[in-house]
Amino acid sequence: MTVKVRFAPSPTGKLHVGNIRTALVNWLFAKSQGGMFVLRIDDTDLERSTKEYEEAIRADLSWLGMTWGETFKQSERFARYTEAAGQLKSKGLLYPCYETAEELERRKKIALSRGKPPVYDRAALALTADDHKKLEAERRKPHWRFKLSGGRAEWNDLVRGQQSIDTASVSDPVLIREDGSFLYTMPSVVDDVDAKITHVIRGEDHVTNSGAQIEIFLALGAQPPEMAHMPLLIGADGQGLSKRLGSLSAEQLRNEGYEPMSILSLLAKIGTSDPVEARESLQQLAMEFSFSKMGRAPARFDENELDGLNAQIVHGMSFEAVKPRLAKLPYGDQATPDFWDVVRSNLKGVPDAAVWLAVVYGGGLTGPDLDADDQAFIGEAAKLFPAGDVTADTWKSWVNAVKAKTGRKGKGLFMPLRRVLTDQEHGPEMDKMLLLIGGEKARARLVGAAP
Repeated sequence: MTVKVRFAPSPTGKLHVGNIRTALVNWLFAKSQGGMFVLRIDDTDLERSTKEYEEAIRADLSWLGMTWGETFKQSERFARYTEAAGQLKSKGLLYPCYETAEELERRKKIALSRGKPPVYDRAALALTADDHKKLEAERRKPHWRFKLSGGRAEWNDLVRGQQSIDTASVSDPVLIREDGSFLYTMPSVVDDVDAKITHVIRGEDHVTNSGAQIEIFLALGAQPPEMAHMPLLIGADGQGLSKRLGSLSAEQLRNEGYEPMSILSLLAKIGTSDPVEARESLQQLAMEFSFSKMGRAPARFDENELDGLNAQIVHGMSFEAVKPRLAKLPYGDQATPDFWDVVRSNLKGVPDAAVWLAVVYGGGLTGPDLDADDQAFIGEAAKLFPAGDVTADTWKSWVNAVKAKTGRKGKGLFMPLRRVLTDQEHGPEMDKMLLLIGGEKARARLVGAAP
């Protein structure tokens, strides 16, 4: 059997970290098995789906390196879904219901008030032909429900182990709305059958859906695929998915300077028995992937961990790798390999280099707000700054001279000098920064900050 999986986003919004994790686990499993990753665009909601979101989904997956072997759109398959619905109707498994949303809500409340589960009572099955005519004369349009067997749908879940859903305890799912549009449940099954999907991998919030879908597979004469339901993501605080995390899109992560492999390394390892460490490639992650490593507890997404992984990856990047991206930043076209070697260990992301590009290649800085003592100290330091070009030894010899002249030492000695020369309180080693800044700019900044 050739493994074949699918990632099925709806083009009604941007890919966020939860979507990315689902896509990633599908991709890693397929690659680990020498199989195929299919991109299915679930655009049956024609009102909310947009071409822009679809293109963004494809662009985000490509940026992350998750290429697909096949792709198709549900909006191009409505005739196939109608055909499948006809199959179910002919077997008496898809039946029309005329209750309004208000009527169903009222029945639900009554059931709950009586201590009963709010399961649809199948009243529509008792309707006669005359009842149907009367309701249609009232211009009511039916929605269509799939008749569950009332037995148990069972499968061996690759994450959760043996699973069993009592279909008598859930409502017959609505497959077609009053306006004739299809809900997710049936088209997804039809697509999985036609695309020969062997494994359905998704969040554990779909476990109950899977029970109904297994029966739809069987009703259509198909063997259900194997299934894996992953624990969902939670925030770093251990509480549910925070608003920030739920809206953290691939586009936003890209714009904030996160590297694809830092995102992928984190999402691949959280919730597993493997340590969360940066990996060099998707192929390496695929080689390490196994459902047996995935725990049952929610996977904790911590942005601080993401920051650490991203910094680790950026610190190891070569100048040639970042040069095109630096060139898009102010003064970035002037960057040199020496500049990158000096500043990269102080960056969380490549865009953070903008600060140091301005320090090294920019004109005048805003300058720190110094008190009178520090201004006087800078005045003495400016007088002692050597003429001509700076060298690798300039910082040490100059600072020693300033120390001997002013009596300052430690933070009181170094901090004012760093702030005046770089406008920052922290950063790369100052002997190397001084070489990049150059004697002319350094003298000008010292004189400018002196009283």
